[in-house]
Amino acid sequence: MLCVFDVNETLLDLAALDEFFADLTGDPRARRDWFDLMIHNALALTAARDYHPFGQIAAACLPPIAVAHGRTATPDHQRELGERLRKLPAHPEVHDAISRLRAAGFGVVTLTNSVSAVAEEQLRNAGLRSLIDAVYSADQVGQLKPAPEPYQLVLRTEQVAPADAILIAAHGWDITGAAAAGLATAFVSRDRRLPLPASSTPTLTAADIDDVATQLIARYGAR
Repeated sequence: MLCVFDVNETLLDLAALDEFFADLTGDPRARRDWFDLMIHNALALTAARDYHPFGQIAAACLPPIAVAHGRTATPDHQRELGERLRKLPAHPEVHDAISRLRAAGFGVVTLTNSVSAVAEEQLRNAGLRSLIDAVYSADQVGQLKPAPEPYQLVLRTEQVAPADAILIAAHGWDITGAAAAGLATAFVSRDRRLPLPASSTPTLTAADIDDVATQLIARYGAR
């Protein structure tokens, strides 16, 4: 079984950005507003079959969040945000959980909307790169998740059938896209989030990556 991990929020902890947003806006909760706006933009572009690199979308969404709090985000703030995104820590359970999956015989790759160079740097800085067999980016196909092309890229390159791969993500929209592409899915309910209610039920739902590993090993065993 091939485990296909989303990166941002799923493996890496965006709460590390709270200090940056508190300094910029006066409210650390602005980080969530920024991320939601970024995803909203990404989904709209994807539905329109348009494409912009994810980092550009992230930077473009910072000024309106600052304005909403009576502040101004400068190009320096945008550059700092990009630098901080490259240095996000992994969630505390991730390293050991992925190690367990590998020891049980699961393949492990990542699939992210970030461009390849950023994804590689993120995983290295978080101490995870040595655990990942391959790093895939939606940028390679010019369409962001949840469009089908990024998932198809992984399946084609890894030469696995959709039924032999599972997408693991903390985002309902990612789960929906992977399911539409035929993959099994594991929803990680970080911050008590729920899957999208109008979409099909994920193959499994877990509290964190350790829970994912436990359920996958119990369900599929070593292959």
